[in-house]
Amino acid sequence: MHNRKSWQSKWSFVVAGLFVMAANSAWAQVDTMASIKQKGKIVVGVKADYKPFGYTDPSGKIVGLEIDLANDIAKRLGVQIELVPVIAANRKQFVKQGRTDMMIATMAYKPDRAEVVGIPQPFYYAGAANVFAKKNSGLKTWADLKGKPVCAIQGAYYNRKTGEEFGAQLVVFKGVTEAMAALEGGNCVGTVFDTTFFAGIMGDAKWADYAMVLPSIDPEPWGLGVRKEDVKFAAWISDVSKEWHKTGFILDLEKKWGIPQSPFLVEQQAKFK
Repeated sequence: MHNRKSWQSKWSFVVAGLFVMAANSAWAQVDTMASIKQKGKIVVGVKADYKPFGYTDPSGKIVGLEIDLANDIAKRLGVQIELVPVIAANRKQFVKQGRTDMMIATMAYKPDRAEVVGIPQPFYYAGAANVFAKKNSGLKTWADLKGKPVCAIQGAYYNRKTGEEFGAQLVVFKGVTEAMAALEGGNCVGTVFDTTFFAGIMGDAKWADYAMVLPSIDPEPWGLGVRKEDVKFAAWISDVSKEWHKTGFILDLEKKWGIPQSPFLVEQQAKFK
């Protein structure tokens, strides 16, 4: 009986060891760069509903500032590119599961997000939160949202604060297109989202009567997402980001896409120049 228990104990130890070895092996085998080179293409998760950072143009092509960044990465690697539309609710999981090699999808840095995907630094952009509403809405402070229906996008980091701290009645939608359609349809007094998105649509005739009506809050840097265990690829992306800031590449893209100059980008260029 004793021998049997001893044998079972040893066998359990061996099995546990094999699991650890397998896990370590899988961890070590993640080499995004090698995988990209082997495929001859990089698969990038991007927004397709967030003008002018990533959106679908009238011809059905996904374009925007972040698409230009993704294309630059593909060019540096000497490979083709495949763009996969993602939303806030699935962009991290697509990277974690290997469905995309990386993502550039208007993701604000948060510590809990960095537990799911690797977020190389320096950050490439920064946004803040505001509410887009009719100019005559009467909304002037965040406290004015109390008890009012406010459209929100699933997965956005400022939803909790808007609801819990300021007392808004959040009406949450899967994507920004649906949230903006609901705002236009009068289902909410305003849409809470990123200032960078609103900056991209304020020139559209259909939104002529709307504006960012509140003081912007919670400035947040944006990060690219890569497989958390692939330190080598993260380091390469970090070097690319430094070069973007040093050369003013993203500042030039802001001009191209008609985006007001970002103080964050000016600071970063001064830092890395």
